[in-house]
Formats: sequence, structure tokens, C-alpha cells
Amino acid sequence: MVIVMKVAITSGAAEGPTKLNAFDNALLQAGIGDVNLIKVSSILPRNTRIVELPELEPGSIVNCVLSHMVSERRGDLISAAVAVATSSDFGCVVENSSVNRDPEDVRSEAISMVRYMMSVRGLEIKELIVEETNHVVEKCGAAVSAVVYLD
Repeated sequence: MVIVMKVAITSGAAEGPTKLNAFDNALLQAGIGDVNLIKVSSILPRNTRIVELPELEPGSIVNCVLSHMVSERRGDLISAAVAVATSSDFGCVVENSSVNRDPEDVRSEAISMVRYMMSVRGLEIKELIVEETNHVVEKCGAAVSAVVYLD
């Protein structure tokens, strides 16, 4: 019997009156604000399927790889990205975040890191997906990107 794990990739950005509130609002925008997130490391099992993020049961415990950035400095450009690479064996996930860097550099760095992780493991990339969000801070802002483990 083949066991298939499902993951969803999501992101969000928002403002709030405090760093915590901005972060919470970004999680809400990403669809993962009403669950308890547990950060995990960066390996996806064989037969992982990437799906749309379903509505999650409030209060449930959910594993994820989470990238985030928060700033209170008006005008800061904050970025959060995750990159997912799969192979016929298993896959890797990386997270990357930054303040006041070109968003394309943040994205490219995430791609480079996940390609390297796959390479050192001798894995041929079958699929590579990047999810990112960028936000210009007005007062207090947050950006999050996540790979959410559903099974």
C-alpha cells in the first residue's frame, strides 16, 4: 500500500498594531492563522502530493515549514519565500526571508538552496515550486510563506 502525504503551499502579508498582531494577521491571510503551527525541518516523504490549502479545523495542530519576516520600520520591503523540490524518491523544502532586498534575489536564493539540497542527496528534481510574498511596511507589517503538512 502506497501512502501519499499531501502538503499545501501558502503565503500572506498584513499590517497590525504590533509585531505579534501583524504576524497573526499575515497567518490569517495565508489561511493558517486559526491553527497551532509546529515548525518542522525540510524533508518531504516519497509520494508527496501538492494540493490546494483546505479549510483547517480551528485549534488543530499542523506541521509546517514556515518563512516569516516582521518589521516596524515604515517603507521596509519585507519578503518571505519557500521553495519545494520533489523527486521520485523524496523532496526538500527551504525557507528564505529578508528585509530590503530585491524580491527576485530572495526567490533566486531559495531556488538555489533547494537545488543544492537535492544535489547533495543525489536527487533529480521532478518538480520545483516557489511561493513568496512581499510587503511594503506602513507601520508594522509581516510576511509569511509556508509549506503546510496535511497528512
